[in-house]
Amino acid sequence: MKKLFKNKTLIFLILVLVIASFFRLWKLNEIPPGLYPDVALNGNQAIAEPGKIFYPENNGREGLMMWLITLSFSIFGVSIWSIKIVAAIIGILTVFGLYLLTKELFSQIVKQSNGQIVALLSSFFLAISFWHTNFSRIGFRAILVPFILVFGFYFLFRGFRTKKIYNLIISGIFFALGFYTYISYRFIVLLLPLILLCWYFIYRKEKEIKKFFLFTIYCLIVAGIFALPIGLYFLQNPHDFASRATQVSVFDAENSFKEFGKSLILHLGMFNFYGDSNWRHNISDQPVLFWPIGIFFLIGLIYSIWKILKFFKHRNWSLIIGYWLLIIWFFIMLLPGILTSEGIPHSLRTIGAIPPIFIFAGLGAVISWEKTKEIFKLKGKFGRQIIIFSTVLMLITLVFGEYYRYFVIWGKNPEVKGAFTTHYVEIGNYLNSFSPETKKYVIVSPLPMPAQTPMFIERTKFKEPQAIYLLPEEIGKIKIEGKTAIILMKCDENLLIELSKNFPFGKIQEKNNICSYEF
Repeated sequence: MKKLFKNKTLIFLILVLVIASFFRLWKLNEIPPGLYPDVALNGNQAIAEPGKIFYPENNGREGLMMWLITLSFSIFGVSIWSIKIVAAIIGILTVFGLYLLTKELFSQIVKQSNGQIVALLSSFFLAISFWHTNFSRIGFRAILVPFILVFGFYFLFRGFRTKKIYNLIISGIFFALGFYTYISYRFIVLLLPLILLCWYFIYRKEKEIKKFFLFTIYCLIVAGIFALPIGLYFLQNPHDFASRATQVSVFDAENSFKEFGKSLILHLGMFNFYGDSNWRHNISDQPVLFWPIGIFFLIGLIYSIWKILKFFKHRNWSLIIGYWLLIIWFFIMLLPGILTSEGIPHSLRTIGAIPPIFIFAGLGAVISWEKTKEIFKLKGKFGRQIIIFSTVLMLITLVFGEYYRYFVIWGKNPEVKGAFTTHYVEIGNYLNSFSPETKKYVIVSPLPMPAQTPMFIERTKFKEPQAIYLLPEEIGKIKIEGKTAIILMKCDENLLIELSKNFPFGKIQEKNNICSYEF
C-alpha cells in the first residue's frame, strides 16, 4: 500500500513538473514580446563583462544571473531566448524545490498522506501561477530569490531533522548564493536567526545543544565563505550596497508614517483585492493570485496563525516550527515592498514571499477538502468518487483559468508590447538589416538605458554593436562617410529638423514607426 502511494505521488509530481514546464516554455520566444532594457543590459554585460561579482550600472545588480546567462550563451548562442531560458529553468526547479520543502515541513506535523497532498498542491498552484510564471519568462534576476530560499530552507530543515551535516553544508551554500541574486534577498538576515532560534529550543528539549551549535556553525561558516567575495566588494564599495533601496525608501517620503501604512495595506491586499499596476509584472491592478487560490491562501494563513496561537498551550516547538517558518517568511519577505513608496503594491520586490504564499494555498486547499468531506458526509465508494471528480474538475479549471489569464488576457494585451519595449527590438532588427558598409548612428532619447535593447539585438548577429550610440546633444559627433543611417529611438520632429539643417543632403525615412535620416 505504501509503495502504491509513493508511485501515485511520483506520477502526480511528474505531472505537476510537466505543467510547470509547459507554462514556462510554451511560446517563450513570443510571450512576453520585446526585450526590456534592464534584461538587455544583463545580456550585454554577460557577454562584455562575464564573471563580475557585482555590476554597478543601472542602480547595481548582483552577478549570479549574469553568470548563468553567460553559460546559456555558451550553450545556446546569443539570443533573447537564451536569456529567457535561464529564468524558465530556474522557475521549473523552484516548483520542484517547493514540493520538497513543503513535504519536509508537513510530513512531520500532519498525517503523512496529507503532508504529501499539501506538498503536491502547493507545487501545483505555483506551477500554474501567473505571478511566478511571468517572472520565470522575463529574465529579471529576482526569479533566483524564491529558488534559493526553497532549497536553502529545505536542506536546513532536512539537516536539523536527520542530523546529517552535509545537508547543512548544502544549505549554507544556497544561503550564500542568495546574496548574489537580488537586493530583497538580504532580508534573510532577519529571517534565518528566527528559524535557528526555533531549532535551538527543539535541540535543547532533546538535550543536544552542543550538536545544535555544531550544525549551526557548519552552516554559517560555509555560508560566510561563499558569501565572502560579495561581502568584501561591498566593504570596498559601500555606496553600491543600498543605492537603489535609498531611492525608493518609504522613509524618504514627506510623511513616512503615512506612506508606510499605505504601503502595508496595499501589499497585504494585493493577493486578493488590488494588485501591481505595472503591465510588466501583472494584469494591471488585478490581484496577483487567481481568486480560488487567493481564498485557499487566506485559509492556510489563518490556520497557520491559529496553530501558532495554540503553541502557548502545548509549548511544543516541533509541532509548530513549519507554521512559524511560513508566517515569518511571509511577513519578512513582504518588507522589501512595504518599505518602499514607489509603484506599490510591487510584486517584483516581494517575490521572496512567493514560496510561503503557495504553501499556505496548498494547506488551505487540503483544509477545505477535509471540511467539505465532513460537512457533506462524503464517505464510502460513492463519496470518494464525488471527491475525486470534483477535485479533478477544479484542478483542470484552475489550469485553464491561469493559462487564459497569462497567455490570452495578458499575453495578447497591447499594453504588454509597450511595457516590454517591443519597439526597441524592432530598431535593433532594422539596424541589422543594413549592409555591413553602412555607417550607423542611433540617437538615444530621453535616457541612455533604452539603447541596451538594440545593442543586444546587434550582438545576436555580430559579436559587438556596429552602430554608434549618441545622446541628442552629441549629434555634432556624427560624420557622414558614404552610406550612413541615423536612427532615432524616439521619433522627434525637432531632432529631425536639426539633423536636416546640420546634414542637408539626407532623406527622412519612416518604416514601421522607426524614424531615420539616411544618406
